[in-house]
Amino acid sequence: MCDHRPVSVLVTGAGSWPGADVREALRVVRGELAGALPDGVSGMPYMPELPGRGPGTELVGRSAHLLVDLPVDLQPQGWRLVDLPGRDHERTGSWWRQDLDELAEAFDGYEGLLKVQVAGPWTLAAALWLPLGDRVLSDAGATRDLAASLAEGAAAHVSTVRRLVPGADVVLQVDEPSLTAVTLGRVRSESGYRVLRTPEDGEVVAALRQVVEAVRTAGAVRVAVHSCAPEVPLGLLRQAGVDAVGLDTALLGREGWERVAELLDAGVRLWAGALPTDGTGTAYRAPAERLLRSWRELGLPARDLEDVVVTPACGLAGLTPSQARTVTATSVELGAALAEAALA
Repeated sequence: MCDHRPVSVLVTGAGSWPGADVREALRVVRGELAGALPDGVSGMPYMPELPGRGPGTELVGRSAHLLVDLPVDLQPQGWRLVDLPGRDHERTGSWWRQDLDELAEAFDGYEGLLKVQVAGPWTLAAALWLPLGDRVLSDAGATRDLAASLAEGAAAHVSTVRRLVPGADVVLQVDEPSLTAVTLGRVRSESGYRVLRTPEDGEVVAALRQVVEAVRTAGAVRVAVHSCAPEVPLGLLRQAGVDAVGLDTALLGREGWERVAELLDAGVRLWAGALPTDGTGTAYRAPAERLLRSWRELGLPARDLEDVVVTPACGLAGLTPSQARTVTATSVELGAALAEAALA
């Protein structure tokens, strides 16, 4: 018997966006995800990141600017912790101020879910360099300090967005593209001749949980961890207390989907990155069919599809602005297909 109670499948984006015009990016994101949507679909617009503008606008530099009492500077190896903030720190701050001003204007009067993104503690630990030495990950004490600093900075960021857009229910996405490499001991030293230390599971969970709890206290209504990498340690994310996990579903084999089912049983939602972001994600039917086939093979109830959040597989910065808009619109169509399947 069909269940005809209303359903609403949520659709959002991963975060990054092409080009250099943040005002236009915000206009498109709000229009596609908070405008007129098909029956059974609701949108979660987000604050786009435009890494094409240069240093300080990409994930690591942008997020490192949020660290409290841990300034960074851009050097040949990458972003390095320094004693005092300098020109790179100020430039990144200028980008942030511009983006937040534009966000407040674009979402004036908005009410509903609004997502923002920051790099997670393990991705930052694998990317940032100590003042004298290797990456932060190489030092357990420095890694703990980094996680605490990020938790405080991310909480302040959530508070700022809530103040600028008073009607928003702020959702924080913690981007952890390096989490797989960190937990599997694949992050190499500066010389490349050795791998850096592999943190214990308890250390991984504690750092993530610290960020999750801090931003919840600051008013975030949901916290998700997102990674486009394979072999994401889903069990550790569940222990960290996240509300959702965003994955590239094309990377999930049978075993991966079984781990996702365990996650769902524990009450953690799936943000399904089902739409390709290589320029081919212009049609929703094939991705929808693949997702539904995997769902049915696991024996998961069709009705539970309404708890899936539809996203592109990864960020859209590698596309053209026109392609990015098309992928976003196609994600909405995919969401409508899942909403229909949830009632079948």
